[in-house]
Amino acid sequence: MSPHAESPERAVTAAVIGLGSMGFGMAQSMKRAGIEVVGYDITPAAVERFAAEGGRGAATLREAVRDADIVVSVVVNAAQTKTVLFGADGIAAAMKPGAVFVSSATMDPAIARRLSEQVEALGLHYLDAPISGGAARAAKGELTIMASGSVEAFAAARPALDAMAAKVYELGDAAGTGAAFKMINQLLAGVHIAAACEAITFAAKQGLDLEKVYEVITASAGNSWMFENRVPHVLTGDYTPLSAIEIFVKDLGIVQDMARSERYPVPLVAAALQMYLAASGAGMGRDDDSSLARLYAQLSGAKLPGQNKEPDKA
Repeated sequence: MSPHAESPERAVTAAVIGLGSMGFGMAQSMKRAGIEVVGYDITPAAVERFAAEGGRGAATLREAVRDADIVVSVVVNAAQTKTVLFGADGIAAAMKPGAVFVSSATMDPAIARRLSEQVEALGLHYLDAPISGGAARAAKGELTIMASGSVEAFAAARPALDAMAAKVYELGDAAGTGAAFKMINQLLAGVHIAAACEAITFAAKQGLDLEKVYEVITASAGNSWMFENRVPHVLTGDYTPLSAIEIFVKDLGIVQDMARSERYPVPLVAAALQMYLAASGAGMGRDDDSSLARLYAQLSGAKLPGQNKEPDKA
């Protein structure tokens, strides 16, 4: 080797906490980008699947993050994020000095700010980085990430952000701003799904051809991204969860709590939240969020695809 030749840079290492539909795709996207990725999930089968596809699995949280420059947490909510960081097997005490914790969970911005303060007090970086785009885009490395944090946090997380996202919005230098942007997105998403389900089931109640309704509305001013994306689930009668009812029970609940603290009215959120709560109470909580259409059908007697069979006679 020439005395002037530079030694190769050490590969960036990352840990992904949570190998569900989103986290698995995010981990795979980083792996494709040349990042050394260790995956952890509370479900051993998820870890085994990741290992079977060329990743490296870990048996514990702390084992997963021991050598990681970047830790990407893809859990459901603030409570799980707190457990990951500060629970019995919490990683905050095990991460390398200067490593960055990238928090992708949807949460109240005030909680994101508190977690950031606690993490940074330990000599670590915290990037508030909620995600949007769904499992398919996660698998392709084409997510939208709404991020906020220090310049140092962004710099430390950059290899992972570039691998996971088509768009990274840098929204400020303090945690909480990314979370707030995500909640505006969730407000709209939750209301739009409820409106789409209300409309398509109302069309069914009118006896309209639902395939033709979909064709007409997606070419008209009443269309929305959620109508276009969710109504096909209704048309096929397939409510396999891609995004579950319980997600919007949680997220619209957070929006309502935030609004109440600001004395800000959110009547559309409140109405939509009641429908998600009703769907959850009717046993659909873990089903796809397009199951709101099934709830409207139950309330109205409308007939939807896959639900037209007469019940078996006793």
